[in-house]
Amino acid sequence: MARQAPRIVLSPYETFDLRRLANAPSTPQGLAFRARIILGCDSGLEPGVPRNDHVAAELGCDPDTVAKWRRRFRRHRLEGLSDLPRSGRPAAFSP
Repeated sequence: MARQAPRIVLSPYETFDLRRLANAPSTPQGLAFRARIILGCDSGLEPGVPRNDHVAAELGCDPDTVAKWRRRFRRHRLEGLSDLPRSGRPAAFSP
């Protein structure tokens, strides 16, 4: 039997912000996808917690991906969805 996924309950502000990120055409696609993952994991007022494999099947990704972003969101909330700095040589050109 699979472990139970950690419960995520979003505030109205977080729900609004995540929906804005998921639907805005100017949002980078990686960030928009992570926002959709967290919106799918929101248990809100429902008694059960959405399982990682159900959210993954709905979005067409791996359950481990859902688990990773669920954990990061629980630790860091909205700030945890942005990319971490990468190692290596700094970019030669500005974005």
